[in-house]
Amino acid sequence: MKRKLFSVCAGMLFLGWVGHGLFFGRSRPFEGGVLLTWSLSFLVLGLLVGTGRLPAWASGGLAGLVSLGAVTAIVHATGGPTSPYFVTLVCTPLLVAMFTPDARAPTLGSLGVMLLAVALLYHLAERPVREGLPSLFIFGGIGGLGLYGGKTYRRLRESERHAQEDRLLALEQLAESERRRLRAETERAEMERRLLMGQLATGVAHEVNNPLAFVKSNLNYLEQQLTGGQQPSDIEELRELLDETRQGVLRIQRIVTDLRYFSRDGLSQEEWGAPGEAMQEARRQALGHMARLGDVALEVPDGLPRVRLGQSHLIQVLLNLLINAAEAVESSRPARPARIQLRASHTPSEIRVEVEDNGPGIPAEVLPRLFEPFFTTKAPGKGSGLGLTLCREYVARVGGSLTAENRPEGGARFVLTLTPAAAASPRS
Repeated sequence: MKRKLFSVCAGMLFLGWVGHGLFFGRSRPFEGGVLLTWSLSFLVLGLLVGTGRLPAWASGGLAGLVSLGAVTAIVHATGGPTSPYFVTLVCTPLLVAMFTPDARAPTLGSLGVMLLAVALLYHLAERPVREGLPSLFIFGGIGGLGLYGGKTYRRLRESERHAQEDRLLALEQLAESERRRLRAETERAEMERRLLMGQLATGVAHEVNNPLAFVKSNLNYLEQQLTGGQQPSDIEELRELLDETRQGVLRIQRIVTDLRYFSRDGLSQEEWGAPGEAMQEARRQALGHMARLGDVALEVPDGLPRVRLGQSHLIQVLLNLLINAAEAVESSRPARPARIQLRASHTPSEIRVEVEDNGPGIPAEVLPRLFEPFFTTKAPGKGSGLGLTLCREYVARVGGSLTAENRPEGGARFVLTLTPAAAASPRS
């Protein structure tokens, strides 16, 4: 910046030298020479500052001395105190203050030298110095403005520096607060994970021990029969024994399979799903499981956009809800034909899918625990208690929600809410 400032001043002085030559010609060569020397001096100062050979703090003082020398020479050559250029002496402290606003010494030094130059000009003109006292007073006052301006600039710079430091401190505190918040969230998530793992471990132990107990009992019975050299007296009893053992093993296998899906960190490679197609496929598969229990009414509006859930998981969630609804109606007493409603609606911000049934509804004491791992109201061997937990997990991972409620007219309603795929074309 200082190099650019010196260059601009040098250019202006050079233009002044050119204008002086055009106006006065060769009649006043001394003044033209002083202007040219002044211009070249500023150009050299700019080069020295730009290359780093001259410290920035020293450039202002040298610029003031050069300017004072040049102005004093021109004023003396054109009449001393009566010269039309006499008033330009007062510009020197202001010029130095402009070059070195962050330092007071150069401006103060140039002000003192300027006052000495005024006294010297009166002395060289053989006029009493007391005649120059008004000029000294006025010039000193104007030069003091340069000192005041530099002081004001330094105060502004200091205030700006403090403000910047305060901003940096606030940003650092904000960053530290954010780091603490993230660390607290990480610790909380870890605690929740450990708590969930504890619940899972307890649930697994309970769920596996039940089928494992009668599998072990059956195997012990068979071992006793074989090692004792005895043959089972009833072949049907043996078949029942093998069937119970097989069901127990399948039960354990189902629990392990559900746990594997539950603990999987990522979803499938599919990124988006088409709700309309998923609803139709889930209905088709559900009717295969329901036999002649009833029907599933389907309502799919036109222009239903895609959602942020893979198609296979979307079908799995809907199929699980439909089968649960059918089993709930099947358990109703007195028996009734199942009427299950599968409908969808959408707004610009969400897709809403509802599964309603005409079953007995969800008991009040069951509703709060419906999505807990291993919680089930089905008969032993009918479910692992992870179906609804997996459904909610799939949906929650993509920012959706799955809730359950009882209908005022009877039966249960499950509400699936998903986020539309950004910039996706509508699909039915």
